[in-house]
Amino acid sequence: MSAQSDLIHMFNGVPFTTKSSPDLLRALNNFQARDDDLLLVSYPKSGTHWLAEILRQLYNAKAPNKVSITSPIEFGDVGKLEELKSITTRRIIPTHLSYEMIPNDFKDRKCKSIYIIRNPKDTAVSLFHYYKDNPNLPTIESWHAYMDMFLHGQVVCGSWFDHILGWEEHRNEMSTLFLYYEAMKKDLPKSVRKISSFLSINLSDNEISAVCKKTSFGEMKTSVEKENNDPSHTVCALTTNKKLIFRKGTVGDWKQYFTPKQNRLLDELYKAKMDSSSLAKNIVYE
Repeated sequence: MSAQSDLIHMFNGVPFTTKSSPDLLRALNNFQARDDDLLLVSYPKSGTHWLAEILRQLYNAKAPNKVSITSPIEFGDVGKLEELKSITTRRIIPTHLSYEMIPNDFKDRKCKSIYIIRNPKDTAVSLFHYYKDNPNLPTIESWHAYMDMFLHGQVVCGSWFDHILGWEEHRNEMSTLFLYYEAMKKDLPKSVRKISSFLSINLSDNEISAVCKKTSFGEMKTSVEKENNDPSHTVCALTTNKKLIFRKGTVGDWKQYFTPKQNRLLDELYKAKMDSSSLAKNIVYE
């Protein structure tokens, strides 16, 4: 792997890309939240763009142009805070930050947040391809080298396990809806109804169906391939190239990559870390 010092820096023990400046990360607790802010939270490669587009379509169905989906709060330099302050509409703010690093004003105001969870095996595979194709991340020598990093929480944004457990531990301190990528793939209308109920957006069955059609993986991938890469319209903290965002979007792709030993190691780590997690009970692998 190429020298991580060129593209990665450590902050509070967590690896970040240089696209998240240390000055911005240090300044986050100065951020002034608003009561109607909505946080869109995830570990990388868990369906963030998919969920963001669902939210966009939900709000546009009732009140077009009344919300702004920003780039991630941790993406950029310290001027990012002023940029977010200048937005006059309701802000939907994506982030891959751990709960501990979320600006305190969000917590004090008990802002709503939606956390999307994807099973760690498919997440690992998707993030591996992201490392391979993203010039903002170090070059990965092999799948085996990468998996050793993933199991030890040495990939960008740190440990998948710690990220979820941190948010679960504080789930009652903010109003947080937890969603599951696999459940959304299986029954998107059910998940969209759950989101609309959480956000008090009343939609008819026909409107729900329209949102689901516009936010299918195939529809979104096709739309992105026709777009220019505009940094102001990405919800990813790791790249401005949206063509890197959509790969397969499938459930169970990990079976093509994990060796029996890697599968055993991750299962053992999962059991050790997640045994007492109520969120873990709803995570599926196929």
